[in-house]
Amino acid sequence: MTFSILVHDPATGAFGAAVASRFFAVGAICPYVEGRVGALCTQALVNPMYGVNGLALLRDGATAQQVVDTLVPPDPGRAQRQLHVIDKAGGVAQHTGPDCVTWAGHRQGTHVSVAGNMLAGPAVVDAMLAGFDASAGPLATRLIAALQAGEDAGGDKRGKQSAAVRVHLADPYPDLDIRADDHPDPLAELRRLHRVSLERYAVFRRHLAGRDHPWGETDRAVFEAAIARDGLTLQEG
Repeated sequence: MTFSILVHDPATGAFGAAVASRFFAVGAICPYVEGRVGALCTQALVNPMYGVNGLALLRDGATAQQVVDTLVPPDPGRAQRQLHVIDKAGGVAQHTGPDCVTWAGHRQGTHVSVAGNMLAGPAVVDAMLAGFDASAGPLATRLIAALQAGEDAGGDKRGKQSAAVRVHLADPYPDLDIRADDHPDPLAELRRLHRVSLERYAVFRRHLAGRDHPWGETDRAVFEAAIARDGLTLQEG
């Protein structure tokens, strides 16, 4: 029902996840990301506890492969599950159960993992990996480009309904978390939301409390000056 991509950017340490599906609010239950920890997606017969427990394992220092090896074998539904994980070193581990609805499978690149099920065919995940590698710009832009490449290759064979992008740099909460939960063209909606985020939100977010600055900026004049200087208008974005 879903195709997704996980990325670790070794230059910045950022983690990103993007997902699309002919399913309502796929971003609410499939991707799990934490700055300086890792990212994973649970899909097919979704098990959200993979996300909760998987991040806890990554937080404690487990590798991506150790996460998969811990979560999947004891699960009686593992044959219908799909899980892929990327750790803080960029290591990738993937599981596609034999009873996932076809086409189902996964691919990986350097610091990149893609996976999908109920797809038009293997060209979807191949196109996602190639689309990400060929893209440029901010991580969110590249993640959406990868989803678009997968959609253009056939995507979810049932159609499209929802999509989401999450980007984390250093903190437990996201630098960007945008979702189109029920939309006739969810990828176009993600692009619109990303443009809107650049107008004020992206600048404001940089000044909030986080792991490296526990109280954040408290002077509103600093926020406004930064937004005036760095924020993009919708036309420029």
